[in-house]
Amino acid sequence: MPVHYPFSAVLGCALTAPHGSGPESLDDMGLALILTSISPEIGGVLVRGEKGTAKSTTVRALASVLPPVRVYAGDRFSIDPADPAAVSPDGAFAEVETRPVRLVELPVGATEDRVLGSLHLERALSHGKVEYEPGLLARAHRGLLYVDEVNLLHDHLVDLLLDAAAMGRVSVERDGVSVEYAARFVLIGTMNPEEGELRPQLLDRFGLTVEVAAPREPALRVEVVRRRMAYDADPTAFSARYTAADEALATRVADARERVGSVRLGDSALLKIAEVCAAFEVDGLRADIVTARTAVAHAAWSGRTWVIRDDIRRAALLALPHRRRRNPFDAPGLDEELLDRILGDDELPPEPPGDRTPDETVGDTPETSTDSSGEPGASDAPDQTVADTPETPTDSSGEPGASDAPDQTVADTPESPTGSSGAQVAKAAAPYRPKLLKVDGLGAGESGRRSRAIAGTGRRVGARRPDGPTGSLHLVETLLAAAGKQATRERVGRRVTLQAEDLRVAVREGREANLVLFCVDASGSMAARKRMTQVKTAVLSLLLDAYRRRDKVGLITFRGSAAELTLPPTHSIDIAAARLDGLPAGGRTPLAEGLLEAARVLQRERLRDPRLRPLLVVVTDGRATGGAEPKAAVARSLQAAQYVAALGVTTVVVDSESGPLRLGLARALAETLGAEHLPVADVSAEALTSTVHARVRGAA
Repeated sequence: MPVHYPFSAVLGCALTAPHGSGPESLDDMGLALILTSISPEIGGVLVRGEKGTAKSTTVRALASVLPPVRVYAGDRFSIDPADPAAVSPDGAFAEVETRPVRLVELPVGATEDRVLGSLHLERALSHGKVEYEPGLLARAHRGLLYVDEVNLLHDHLVDLLLDAAAMGRVSVERDGVSVEYAARFVLIGTMNPEEGELRPQLLDRFGLTVEVAAPREPALRVEVVRRRMAYDADPTAFSARYTAADEALATRVADARERVGSVRLGDSALLKIAEVCAAFEVDGLRADIVTARTAVAHAAWSGRTWVIRDDIRRAALLALPHRRRRNPFDAPGLDEELLDRILGDDELPPEPPGDRTPDETVGDTPETSTDSSGEPGASDAPDQTVADTPETPTDSSGEPGASDAPDQTVADTPESPTGSSGAQVAKAAAPYRPKLLKVDGLGAGESGRRSRAIAGTGRRVGARRPDGPTGSLHLVETLLAAAGKQATRERVGRRVTLQAEDLRVAVREGREANLVLFCVDASGSMAARKRMTQVKTAVLSLLLDAYRRRDKVGLITFRGSAAELTLPPTHSIDIAAARLDGLPAGGRTPLAEGLLEAARVLQRERLRDPRLRPLLVVVTDGRATGGAEPKAAVARSLQAAQYVAALGVTTVVVDSESGPLRLGLARALAETLGAEHLPVADVSAEALTSTVHARVRGAA
């Protein structure tokens, strides 16, 4: 058995400071993991942070400090012997044993069958038995389910996981199998925001979130390196040094679990929680419930039998940052000064023993967590407290001075030696729902929501031989494959003899994610404020669409005399939006350089991941004025366009030309590229719909 890095050895996860001196030093990540282990009803933890911050190491070490569980020997579903209502699909058992808590890791590339479980097809065909093969959710029951890089997991699997975590049960109705089993686990996800964000509605389903970063103090960094090197040199000896600390932590977690049911959460605490959630304008009531449960768990962890102000404060910092109302590209965060003003300086009074218990106040019914919001005093908090917070402004397009800049001429202007003369920055307006741009043909890439592809979900279009132990059985094709071989097989009566080689699973057509590469003209001809604002709004809308469809995006800009890969292809759409927002415009138009840089990026990404099909979006008015000779610049642009067209990449030219006098250069560029020509005003899906409706009415 491999020796995992001890939980107490992770800097910030020990009960005491190094060398046994100082106060408790559990950081946010350690505290969040402990609290959700004490009260799994909190809903799990999402850990966000840069690479190399011990996210995975800490999660894998958590299982060693949790109390062991009692299970029936041989029960694959790990039901609780102490629960008389628990029934295992495997049947009845007699022998009880104790085992450590399991940490089940869910790979990013797992299929739905692997997660839920399915019919064991080979045994069904070979032995004629209908036997259910449990999935990862069954194995994780009463333990930990860990998803590394959860932001890269397909959306429908994330929904499935979070629904199972919320309901505590899984029902499987497929392939002639009907199974229901308990699946109560602590869901823990880790992610690097640079690789892309979770959708807001999925982010909200995690009970707690924490942000982690590497320490900046040299002494702390030295201590981390020293511990890691000692562990790598001798894992067994290193772990032995922290055995006592881990055992003390495990004892305290067990005591807190016993105590959590008796912690009192009174009306004054509930009212304060409701005031905090209302002030931060969180959506729905899940925030109130999770904050209350977390505060109760923190009180139990601290050895108290009632909730105090500090419990609510720590709970709010963990449960609310990812739930406050914000723009899609805004990072989660919480204004601690506002939180302290709402909580006030007065301590909450201890609740008398006769008050309600947490089970009566923080149940699954939303009414119990909101009754106190209408009591006298709920509206006494001053309105200006919320108005003063920096989170409330959501529209950056209305910043003072955004409309004060004088309009510049649209003509190309020679660039200064520094390349910054005459450059200006226009802000994008509010994004809209754009037209869906898709890659031609049928792909086989990662599951997403853009282009047609052979995928794990979708409509059934055929059958194939399986490449693993499970799959969605295609019964008709399986029987057809076996039909022609019956003459050479031993048969019992008139029954069809099936073998493993006859097995066929369904081929389904769904949607895939793509690489969306933006190539944006930032030259002087685009520098007029209204035109660049319109272009940035269109690109921002397409970026937001890519974010929702789980695409990978890249951004190339060209102006002056060169093109620049402003953002290498990444899943972090918010970084692309930030780079776009600060993009200046001015100078000549090196169209050829922009197209050639796009070709280089596309060829490089094709080598990295041949299954990831690209979509090139060129945003320009079609002018080419790079270099000293205009005619040479036009000829070079034509050659570059022909070179890109030869790559066979699906391309869309977003034409930014506007006004009554148009040269049609972008349309000509689209014809050379073999691309779709799309005026920038038609990027909006609403604009296209209005145009179609107007033409239909005119024809009538």
